Amino acid sequence: MDENRAPIVPYVVIKHTGKVRDANPVRVVSSCNLEIYTFPFDVQNCTFTFRSYIHHVSDIKIILGKEVEDILKRSRSVLSTEGEWELMDIKSSKFKLSTFNQGEGNPYDELCFYIVLRRRATLYVVNLLIPSCFLITVDLFSFLLPPQNVDRSSFKMTLILGYSVFLLIVNDLLPVTGSTIPLINVFFAICLALMVASLLETILITNLLVGSSNFHPVPGWVRVLVLRFMGNLVWLPQKSREDKIILNPVARETDLKVCPPVTVERHVQKGEPGEMWAEAGDPTLAELKNLGNELQSIRLQVAQHVDGNQISQDWMQVGYIIDRLLFGAYCIFITFSFIVILSIWCNSYNQ
Repeated sequence: MDENRAPIVPYVVIKHTGKVRDANPVRVVSSCNLEIYTFPFDVQNCTFTFRSYIHHVSDIKIILGKEVEDILKRSRSVLSTEGEWELMDIKSSKFKLSTFNQGEGNPYDELCFYIVLRRRATLYVVNLLIPSCFLITVDLFSFLLPPQNVDRSSFKMTLILGYSVFLLIVNDLLPVTGSTIPLINVFFAICLALMVASLLETILITNLLVGSSNFHPVPGWVRVLVLRFMGNLVWLPQKSREDKIILNPVARETDLKVCPPVTVERHVQKGEPGEMWAEAGDPTLAELKNLGNELQSIRLQVAQHVDGNQISQDWMQVGYIIDRLLFGAYCIFITFSFIVILSIWCNSYNQ
């Protein structure tokens, strides 16, 4: 409690009944222990105790000059300025304290006032909570950006840097005293952690989509767990594989033409196979053998290309499924966390 700085009034009021009223004003500057856990929706209970440490009840009696309701109305009218605090209620109680020396025959009078104050949270909601909700909403909807065409990670990194600058700017509005961490700090920490987690998820998905062509085939357990089970869970079922046969239109037209009957003469050659191929020293046969080897190599290359595309598509499907699954988990965690924090704030503010 600070020193009394009220002006001295050298006047007293004397009534016809013999009562003398000395209305000397007293300016009291006191402190109150604040419970800032539910900041900025906190309600504070402050206690003011008035008593004499020297005079007993036989010397000085401390009584209420007005009813508590009148004191509350008067106090609210005096608090005409719309400051940070709102006066909710005032209660009083009177005690008689006895000492060991005097016993209970000559106690001390003690008068206590219990003042209930509620913080006006409009300023903090507009400057702290609403911008945080906007930024976390933007981060949530950034999952709708296609990761294979848009650099989603750069967008999320910019969002994290902007939120960090925002926290540095509004740091002066946060309370710095108290034995407990305010719930609003937990709210800010959750928002920042969610943004960082979404950035890490984007890095993982981008790695799967961009580098899928260099990966090994999808393991069996990943195929069962992710492509089948999780894919059906997030409404991204695995597409069935269909072998496509491409027909040569020239060959098809040739088949449709009516060919005249051809007489095939079969000559039977005697001798060993090696002697037969050696005797047939036709350059056309060698050319056909080279053409057959080239067609075989082309077929192998096409088969490898098709298998590589299939592996890449499988890994891309795994990335899409994980991306949608983490998006759902992100939404559920945000909803649950916000509901819990808002319920705590509402219960504290309505008390």
